Amino acid sequence: MTRLTAGTDVRDEASRPLIQGLLEPGEEVEHQARAGDALIVVTTRRLAVVSAERVALAVDMARVRRIEFDIEKMRPATLVIVTESASDTPQVLVVDPADYGEVADALVIIGLRLAQAS
Repeated sequence: MTRLTAGTDVRDEASRPLIQGLLEPGEEVEHQARAGDALIVVTTRRLAVVSAERVALAVDMARVRRIEFDIEKMRPATLVIVTESASDTPQVLVVDPADYGEVADALVIIGLRLAQAS
């Protein structure tokens, strides 16, 4: 598990300023996973989807409603993140097979948090 605080280095150079800007005092990045051109960022408080240009989603973990990870033969996987609020655009991300492990690790963290909340 990668632990980063507001002053700690972020692995993806292009997304670093956006990720660092998301972190509140005491909040840490627990895990990052590549999903196409974006990064899935799991912090001690939130789930975020960040690209080099923008933060597409940054929500408290309790606001995550559903995550689907669809793997097909001969195609990249699709990861869909849906929140409780209709005002948050669902995130549909493409995941290359080389990134399945990192994404799976992120999903385990998210899944355990969602299970604890219910």
